[in-house]
Amino acid sequence: MGMPAAPDRSRLRVLVVEDDATIGRHLETGLLGHGYTPTWSRTGTGALAEAARTPYDAVLLDLGLPDTDGLDVARTLRARFPGLLIVILTARTDDIDIIAGLDAGADDYLVKPFSLTVLLARLRAHLRRHNGTSPAPEPVRLGDLVIDTTGRRCTLKDIEVVLRPKEFDLLALLARHPGEALSRETLMAQVWDENWFGSTKTLDVTMASLRRSLTQAAGALARPCRLPRITTLRGHGYRLER
Repeated sequence: MGMPAAPDRSRLRVLVVEDDATIGRHLETGLLGHGYTPTWSRTGTGALAEAARTPYDAVLLDLGLPDTDGLDVARTLRARFPGLLIVILTARTDDIDIIAGLDAGADDYLVKPFSLTVLLARLRAHLRRHNGTSPAPEPVRLGDLVIDTTGRRCTLKDIEVVLRPKEFDLLALLARHPGEALSRETLMAQVWDENWFGSTKTLDVTMASLRRSLTQAAGALARPCRLPRITTLRGHGYRLER
């Protein structure tokens, strides 16, 4: 369970929070063999203590922990480390469970059983975006909505709209192409993983949550506002209206 005393600090650190010995050992070995420095914790309490001691680039978090709810661990990690990549590993497949995980602060989720190859591809894609050094674009203004990708802020009539990381990334991509029809495949590739294949359910869940966040923010304003509409294009994808 323990890792070498003096790990290579040039390698990305990943905290694995998993109580199942077989899965935990598989993840630890796989990550180590692909250039990461993993640390394996079997409990939520132990994981929070470890995260407080050592800076991590990513956390792979099981929800079914023996001592505490994994969602509570996700909320605590997100509150303490806003820039930390959190990927939930879960056997729960219902929409309500997925939404709860994303609402708790996770960037993504994988349903068990999952392929180590897919997990590593998703991890690479997320970390590239977290650590990207592209030139900062100007804020996008659409009606009363302003999306500032440099500061990762979304405001509506100068009031900040709190969005989860993937909600923001999805909105920012749509806002960079106002009036254009973006396919589901394009959205999945650019917001989640360029090697994505299979179900796009995660896109639907995130889109529903994004729309809800924007609508609630608009409803909380004292005066009407100009909020661009996100149109569903059946059989294709989505379009953010100008």
